[in-house]
Amino acid sequence: MTPDEISTCHIIDALINENRSFALWRIPGESPCFAMQTSGSARLLYNIEELDGQSGFVIAPFHVSEQHPIVLIRPDTTVVPSAWHSRANSMTQPCHRHGTTVPTVGNDKEDYAYRFNLFIEPLRKKAFDKLVLSRHQVVDGQPLSFSPAATFYEAIKRYRYSYVYLCHTPATGTWLGCTPEIILSGEKGEWHTVALAGTQPLQDGELPTEWDDKNREEQEYVAFYIRKQLHALGIKPEESAPSPVRAGELAHLKSDFSFPLPDNRKLGDLLKRLHPTPAVCGLPKEEAYRFIRENEGYDRSYYSGFIGLLAPEGRSDLYVNLRCMNILANTLVLYAGGGILASSEPESEWLETEAKMQTMKRLLEI
Repeated sequence: MTPDEISTCHIIDALINENRSFALWRIPGESPCFAMQTSGSARLLYNIEELDGQSGFVIAPFHVSEQHPIVLIRPDTTVVPSAWHSRANSMTQPCHRHGTTVPTVGNDKEDYAYRFNLFIEPLRKKAFDKLVLSRHQVVDGQPLSFSPAATFYEAIKRYRYSYVYLCHTPATGTWLGCTPEIILSGEKGEWHTVALAGTQPLQDGELPTEWDDKNREEQEYVAFYIRKQLHALGIKPEESAPSPVRAGELAHLKSDFSFPLPDNRKLGDLLKRLHPTPAVCGLPKEEAYRFIRENEGYDRSYYSGFIGLLAPEGRSDLYVNLRCMNILANTLVLYAGGGILASSEPESEWLETEAKMQTMKRLLEI
């Protein structure tokens, strides 16, 4: 890292210790951005529609609850405060002790197999078209020198094609992630979302050219859902054909949807319709959502929610919170999931979650 980056890392880690509400993020192809609330508490919301007309950096959970609210950081400053540098130098170790309650034990392979059987049975009975089964892994014993900010800078170098963020609030604790999936982006009258699903490893570092029926079917379910939600609002989007895109060492199939919005003050209503997409939930949506919460065996917290800058009068960039970790005092909780269809096999789905967790684990090896 450059001397400036090292100095910034000390300051950012100090902000976490002081339990400040801030976000640091990098949109693919752009420079890192920063926003911090300098006074008062970040706003807590309990319905996605409450985001209508709001501005700020948002971190929203998979399921909104008293324990996991939507958090809106007011961007009082967009410059990393150099005044924290002296405080950062006086600290001997990070202390990431704030925020959400997390599971103390991760899902092992045996538990995953049990959950997979719960999920596959209703799929084979055609009660669902698709379900998403996720899991978490607890990594204990991080060294005292572990720096969330330095990990962020490593991530933006390693994952050039992903949205990378580091966010902390008293309500959420510290989260870091790298995600390829836009849920909503745009400005003025031009808006964009994507249908992203299906997973393959890169082939000798290159995007695969062949995709099996299972992956194509999984991606089409997401595209169908987005198409339906936009049409219900009277929106006729321009849609691209599915094509492979890179996310870390993996590839996914993606369709782009571009569309106008006559009223940018209703972004919360649109997000309510889109979240959670079948890429992280399933179809039919409401039934799949309930089934996951009742049978997945743990609380996803902010994993598979959405995160990013909401600015109705400017530019918004909101992403689905995939390939992420929750950073605690001496523990990291990593998350990953995959789409399950009636044709899915447990071993291949387990290996897919292992591959997705490598996005975060590679950063811990540095």
